[in-house]
Amino acid sequence: MVSQPTLTTPPRAARTAAFGFIFGSALINAISFGIMIPILPNLIKQFVGGDTAAASEWNVLFSTVWGVMQFVCGPILGMLSDRYGRRPVLLLSISGLFVDFLFMAFAPTLPWLFLGRVLNGVTASSFSTANAYVADITPPQERARNFGLMGSAFGFGFIIGPTLGGVLGEISLRLPFIVAAGLCLINALYGLFILPESLPPERRTPAVNWARANPLGSLRFLRERPQLGGLALVGFLYQLGFTVLPAIFVLYSGYRYGWTPAILGLTFLATGVSQILVAAFVVGPVVKRVGERGAVLLGLGSGALGLLIYSLAPNGWIYMAGVPAFALTGLVNPGLQGLMTRRVGPQHQGQLQGVFQSFQGIASVVGPPLFGLTFAWAVRHDGALHQPGLPILIASALFLGAFLLSIRVATPAPATAPA
Repeated sequence: MVSQPTLTTPPRAARTAAFGFIFGSALINAISFGIMIPILPNLIKQFVGGDTAAASEWNVLFSTVWGVMQFVCGPILGMLSDRYGRRPVLLLSISGLFVDFLFMAFAPTLPWLFLGRVLNGVTASSFSTANAYVADITPPQERARNFGLMGSAFGFGFIIGPTLGGVLGEISLRLPFIVAAGLCLINALYGLFILPESLPPERRTPAVNWARANPLGSLRFLRERPQLGGLALVGFLYQLGFTVLPAIFVLYSGYRYGWTPAILGLTFLATGVSQILVAAFVVGPVVKRVGERGAVLLGLGSGALGLLIYSLAPNGWIYMAGVPAFALTGLVNPGLQGLMTRRVGPQHQGQLQGVFQSFQGIASVVGPPLFGLTFAWAVRHDGALHQPGLPILIASALFLGAFLLSIRVATPAPATAPA
C-alpha cells in the first residue's frame, strides 16, 4: 500500500502550486505599496488644490493610519485564519485590496481617498496569513528559504510598483489603481477556483479568542511563550530601523546629493534587484551553511554597516557602495521566521504571524515621525552639525542593537514544535 503524505508536508507538486499563488499575492501587495510612492502624494496634492504643505500633512496622516491598521488588523486576521483556515481569510483580504484600489481609482473627494487608504492598511495585513500558509505547506528545514523567496516579492514590488505607477501616472493619476485592481481581481479568482486549503480542520483552533485578537492580546501570546519574546523584539528593532529609507530617502538624497528623479529611479532599480538576488540566490545557501541564527546575525550586521555607509557617505558613489551590504538584510526575516515558526504548533501559526504583522504596524507608525522629524532637525542645524544623515545613523544603531540582542536570544529552535 502506498503511504499517504502527512498533513504537515503535502506532495511537492501541490506545495509548489500553492506557494506560487501565495508568492503572487505577496507580490501584488508589494506592488500596491510601491505604486503609492510616485502617485499617492500627487493625487493628494491634486485634491488640496496644489498646496504642497497641505499635501505633506495629509500624506503623514495617510501613512500613520496605514500603520495603525496594520497594528490592529494583523492579529485579527491571523487568529481568524487559525480558526477558519488560511484560504477564506486570504481570499477576503485580496478581494478587499481589489475594492481598495477601486476606491483609490474613483474617489471623488479626499475623505473617500482616505477611506481607500484605510482599507489598504487592513488588506495589506494579509501578509500574516500568507506567511502562515507558507509555514503550513513547508517542512521546517525549508521554511527560511521559502520565507526568503517571499521577501523577494518586496524586491519585485519595489521595482514594478514605482515604475508602473510612474509610467501609467503620466497618462492619468487614476490609471495605476485601475490596473492594480484588475491584477487583484485575477488573483482572487485564481485563488477561488484553484487554491487549496493548507490548514485541515483537525489542526485549527476550536474558537476565536477575541480577547486575544488585538495588539494587547498579541503581547499576552508572547508572554506565554518566553522563547518568542526576544525574537519578536529583534524583529521590531529591525522593522523600525528599516522604515528610515521610506521615510526620508527621497528628501535626503535630493538634499545631500542633488539626485534627480531619473537617478532616484535607477537607485530604486539597483536596490530592488539586489534584494531579489539575495532572496533568490543567497538565503537558501546561507541558511544551509550557517543556520537560521547565522542568517539573522549576518543580515543585521550587514544592514548596520550598509546604513552606516548611507549616513556618512559624502557623495552618491559612496552611498551606492552601501547597497550590497544593505541588501543582505534580506536574510533577517527568513531567519527570524524560521526560528519563530519552529517554536509554535500549526494551530497557532496564524496568530504568530499576526503578532509579527502587528509589530510591523507599530514600526510603521513610529518610524516616519521619528526619522522625518530627526531629518528636519538635522537639516535646520546642518551649518553646525554637518550630519544630514543623522536619522540613518540612528537606524544603524537600531540594527546594531538588534544584532547584539540576537546573539543572546536567537538560539537554535527545538526539533519539535510545541502543540
